Amino acid sequence: MTGGTIRALGLAGAVAAASVAGATGAQAGAFGLREQSAQGLGVAFAGAASGGAGVSSIFWNPATVTMRPGFASEQSLSFINLSGEITPTVGTAPGLLPFGSSGEVGQGAVVPSGATSYQLTDRLWIGIQTGAPYGLVTKPRQDWAGSVYARSSRIFSLAFNPVVGFKVNDWLSVAAGPSIEYFRLTLRAAVPVPGTFPGLYPSGFVKGESWGVGFTAGVLVTPAAGTTIGVGYRSSVHHDIEGSIGFPDPRQALALGQVRANLNTPEKVSVGLTQAINPVTRINLGFEWDNWSRLGNVGIVSRTLGVPVNNLPLNFKDSFFYSIGAEYDWSPNLTLRAGFGYDNVPIDVTNRSARLPDSDRYVVSIGGSYRWSEKVLLTASYAHAFFDRGLLLAGPGRDYNIGNIPLAASTDVSADVVSVGFRYQWDAPAAVAPAPLVRKY
Repeated sequence: MTGGTIRALGLAGAVAAASVAGATGAQAGAFGLREQSAQGLGVAFAGAASGGAGVSSIFWNPATVTMRPGFASEQSLSFINLSGEITPTVGTAPGLLPFGSSGEVGQGAVVPSGATSYQLTDRLWIGIQTGAPYGLVTKPRQDWAGSVYARSSRIFSLAFNPVVGFKVNDWLSVAAGPSIEYFRLTLRAAVPVPGTFPGLYPSGFVKGESWGVGFTAGVLVTPAAGTTIGVGYRSSVHHDIEGSIGFPDPRQALALGQVRANLNTPEKVSVGLTQAINPVTRINLGFEWDNWSRLGNVGIVSRTLGVPVNNLPLNFKDSFFYSIGAEYDWSPNLTLRAGFGYDNVPIDVTNRSARLPDSDRYVVSIGGSYRWSEKVLLTASYAHAFFDRGLLLAGPGRDYNIGNIPLAASTDVSADVVSVGFRYQWDAPAAVAPAPLVRKY
């Protein structure tokens, strides 16, 4: 086998997700994470762009920073328990079938997030939202039928989004701000080495990281008392991911040196509607569009050689998320929530990979908030995601092809999310006049 062939095989297997952020997201398509608010999870993130996710609604629509008077901070902690298995079927290389399924690929992950809003004047607010917009972890068994396509994927991201909001008049607010994003990954896959038994294939790896900058903007409209409509936009963030790779033969890694991959994250447009039915009941509607199709094919380049060494055919579609939720004030101190969502993800049989066994899913959620004191609000929510079963095809004639090794498999995935949060009001502000929507919580 020539050095060029080994190079191509190693990069295809070990660098496969250098620009993907690898694991299946529990509440957002592909590798996106929607878990930015414990309050928002309770209504399946319906109306997040119109304030339904509390102070953390800044993630979807920065103009919601103007909804809360005074100085308030909100923190959420979400535990995502992703469960999934990839089971090889007829069509997989016969020599690999005995190695069986991936086993449990899911790994539990904790996702923190937070938001703060501060009212400067009766018209001007500043705020900041922090969280992980992309990530999660998958880790199949070390040696399974598809180990040349994936052994592990570990992704970490963190975004800082300071915003400035302005209340134009009693029915219109606008806001905008930069989004500063950090992205890091470590990914492993088996490297097919001639003369080596498939179950003993050594691993290759890639490590990389990047900083990028984008922006967010939004508008909030109150056409009538008790009705709030919000539209938010998160721009694409360009990442020039730089890192290193490892091969069983260190001479191969030395020859390639450092590698890089350019990735532009998808734009997001969020639309939310919150409608008060009566003084204690609110209905929320939500819609999100993510421009995943902009990722296309991603090239992997050796910085040392200055030439492309591989191509990652993501070929994602755009994704769409629809949700509906309700809030009911059981008492002056207790609010109950429930929601339902449908996520039409950007992955199907044409682009599903062993690192991204994603599929369309339905989300059901419940939650509640309790006012502990005039300054402290406690929130807890739970959601379960039902994934459609998917078909995974890789090998000759497919976009994902490592050494012409065919893999055909079915995927079975589900996810549970538990989120807790608290909000602290640092001051005792007077009510905003005029306020877009009066909320007890």
